[in-house]
Amino acid sequence: MSTDSFREMKAMTGPAAEGQPARSGTTAEASDGGTSPSAGTGTIQPGGRGKKPVRRKGLSERNRPLWMLIPGGLLMFVIIVLPLFLGIYMSALNLDQYSLRKWVSAPFIGVGNFVEALTDSPLLHSVWLSVSYSLIAMIVTLPLGIAAAVATQNSFKGRAVIRSVFLIPYVLPSFVVATVWRTMFQPNGVVDSALGTFGMDAGLWLNGPQTYWTLILVQIWASWPFIYLLALSGLQSVDHEVHEASALDGALWWNKLRYVIFPYLKGPLALAFLIGMLHHINNFTLPFVLFGVPAPADVEVLPILTYVTSFQSFRFGLSAAMAFVSLVLIAIPLFIYLRAVKLDDAETPGGKK
Repeated sequence: MSTDSFREMKAMTGPAAEGQPARSGTTAEASDGGTSPSAGTGTIQPGGRGKKPVRRKGLSERNRPLWMLIPGGLLMFVIIVLPLFLGIYMSALNLDQYSLRKWVSAPFIGVGNFVEALTDSPLLHSVWLSVSYSLIAMIVTLPLGIAAAVATQNSFKGRAVIRSVFLIPYVLPSFVVATVWRTMFQPNGVVDSALGTFGMDAGLWLNGPQTYWTLILVQIWASWPFIYLLALSGLQSVDHEVHEASALDGALWWNKLRYVIFPYLKGPLALAFLIGMLHHINNFTLPFVLFGVPAPADVEVLPILTYVTSFQSFRFGLSAAMAFVSLVLIAIPLFIYLRAVKLDDAETPGGKK
């Protein structure tokens, strides 16, 4: 083969014959796209810029380990759900001291216990006492807690000691609080002696018409630190720049409280009001230790009435119906609060509508 013929064949085969990549327009366009076609197949080679990243599997709605909720779910079922259904079943039985031994075979009376509780028992009076004294106690404790939180918000000498003293009523058990106040309210006790120095005769604190206000007074003393804690936590969320801006604008202390501080306390105080109301309505230890049983009629709140009906009158079916009424009474404000929180969350820019 001549030299000229060999040069013509080399020109026809081009650089690809020597193992070098071809530089034609088609391959250049494929190279610009981040992929290179293989010989005769047109498949995409890995390693190009156009390759989609592989998504790692994470927690999603379908592969969450829901089986880890089984222990807590079983515990909740045994402690909460099962006693609830058992109490509802007992409220439909004529269960007393005579049928308690074989309570499964007790006479079934349906809603008879509920009718008796609403018509022939002091249930409605106890409901009124529980709601009214809880409402009065919360109305008084709210300004006390807010004032204490505002007073101890800024740093000063001895603030830690004052905050610790404020928390004493909250950390003491209800049994201890009721015992101390019962001793103080005894005839010729500390309270009567203190009022006697001013020439005042207070009368009986633990028996008679004053027992209602005695319960409110003790409840206020024991529960106001809870409002103080939540109000103090709300004050910590107020931006320091907001305080500086209000100070530069020359805002008075009342305007600063109303337009700067109180908007930040709206959520914590609403939660504190709800929890406080539910706690006061369900509070059994404080009136039980303070007044004993049978308690005076003016302080026979719903938990005391349920206890007396069950363990002194031995009307277990009737007391179960009263307990169910108490549950409904508690669920109403709780449902209203949760509904309000849900609506408030839906109105926010990031909430679901």
